[in-house]
Amino acid sequence: MKDSRYTRRWKNPRLILRRAAPYAKRLAPVAWLAAPLLAALLLPLAVVTPRHGQTPPPAPPQHTAAPAAQAPAAENVPQPQISVYLSRSGQIETLPLEDYVSGVVAAEMPADFELEALKAQAVAARTFIARRLVAGDVSGVPVPGANVTDTVSHQAYVSSKKLKQDFTPVQQEKIHRAVLETRGVIMTYNGQPITASFFASSGGYTENSEEYWKGTVPYLRSVASPWDKEITPNYAVTSTFTVQELISKLGAGKGAVPAIKDLSASVKDGTTSPSALPMEVLSLTTGHRIKEISIGGQVFTGREVREKLGLRSSQFTWKRKGDQILITTYGNGHGVGMSQWGANGMAKEGGTATRILKHYYTGINFAQVSTLLKK
Repeated sequence: MKDSRYTRRWKNPRLILRRAAPYAKRLAPVAWLAAPLLAALLLPLAVVTPRHGQTPPPAPPQHTAAPAAQAPAAENVPQPQISVYLSRSGQIETLPLEDYVSGVVAAEMPADFELEALKAQAVAARTFIARRLVAGDVSGVPVPGANVTDTVSHQAYVSSKKLKQDFTPVQQEKIHRAVLETRGVIMTYNGQPITASFFASSGGYTENSEEYWKGTVPYLRSVASPWDKEITPNYAVTSTFTVQELISKLGAGKGAVPAIKDLSASVKDGTTSPSALPMEVLSLTTGHRIKEISIGGQVFTGREVREKLGLRSSQFTWKRKGDQILITTYGNGHGVGMSQWGANGMAKEGGTATRILKHYYTGINFAQVSTLLKK
């Protein structure tokens, strides 16, 4: 989902990520007076140009961020309570927003990632739940009383108890620091929380929203993400299918289209050689993934092939080996929004969370979640 990036540069130093602030203690009142000046000196103001939620309307280009003076000190603002449906136990855990964000960061991104990447993930996670709260959205929650589930249908989440059990003290401290240094900060577009979609790694570019989902989202535009290839483990993964298996998974069963069904029957009765399965890429997306592909005379989208075959991404190549087809995918995930490994690559090169987010989410601004929840 790509869009006209950076309609206005965000000028609110108190809302952005306080790299120099101590994370073991909350700032004293006197320190808050100096915080805007300190943030302005330490945070880069340059803009990098170029799993989840509903599609907001496009924003007018003249939109500006809320003035800094209107943002309350995040430390002094009561936190909203988040009720999470725990899918394994069927119970609901209710906890403060920032504790919930810590659980999402722990579940969604490796704790050994760079701090600035973790901070970017914290802002994305907070923005996702803020969007649901503002809209009163409880879609996908199987029981009343919860705002969100702990699954990737919304955001993966590690409970407070599990976070303490399964993560080392050093990892816990790093996660909490990432959350504290971005406390209350969310991304907005046209004055509303954005759909902060993210995924594991790209094949070199992110994807436009409309080329994977329905609807054009102005801040989810295709941008280059060259860092992924160099640092992502298992960047290229090969899956092997027999021709018959591939045909079956694509829809040779009930309700199959005639071309695939007839091909499946001819392979079974021996009148067609398995190696004769025709495959041809018809078009590519802006993000260099497969948009349309013809297989056995039937046209599929890259997303359909990915989902039907259980592939890691819709950017793939293939080759034949006897009666088998070897499909190699590049990157992992739907490709829309922030690449997590790309974010880590940017952070390794000195990129701040601000720069990471402004790179992957086109034209966004920042705000305090408390200012939106009061509306």
